[in-house]
Amino acid sequence: MEVVVGDITTLNVDALVNAANTSLLGGGGVDGAIHRAAGPELKEECRALNGCATGDAKITRGCRLRAKHVIHAVGPVWHGGSHGEDELLASCYASAIGLCAEHRLASIAFPAISNGVYHFPGDRAAGIAVATTVEALQTAPTLKRVIFCCFSDASAALHEQAMAGFGTSCAD
Repeated sequence: MEVVVGDITTLNVDALVNAANTSLLGGGGVDGAIHRAAGPELKEECRALNGCATGDAKITRGCRLRAKHVIHAVGPVWHGGSHGEDELLASCYASAIGLCAEHRLASIAFPAISNGVYHFPGDRAAGIAVATTVEALQTAPTLKRVIFCCFSDASAALHEQAMAGFGTSCAD
């Protein structure tokens, strides 16, 4: 597992994760950036999926991206932590890794799901992301590389701190 600060749309991985909304038809932040970079074909593929529930994930081709696939994971909006937000966020990461196992993918890049306009606290989200990923990797033997692609140095530092708690190495 590694942490980088950068533009997730430029990564050469088997799958990149889109922090999607329930419609899967694009939005702001990383969702909008992925849709713009992938081109209109991505929106057409997403339209055929008929949306996605919060906490779940669905997979499409990468279209014009370097990544072969996009895994659209719908994170929860933060409502103070008493509405199942932790479990829903963990489910996003586990569902994405499950799709990697199902499709025999070797590499994946995650953004900081729910950290932007969904206002999930960054430190809490990073801990959930890392813990869930470590656990889910046990069921995904083909998955050899996991990148947490953060939008800021502060977010990257939170992910690195969470990884340090598991004794995993990280790279900038």
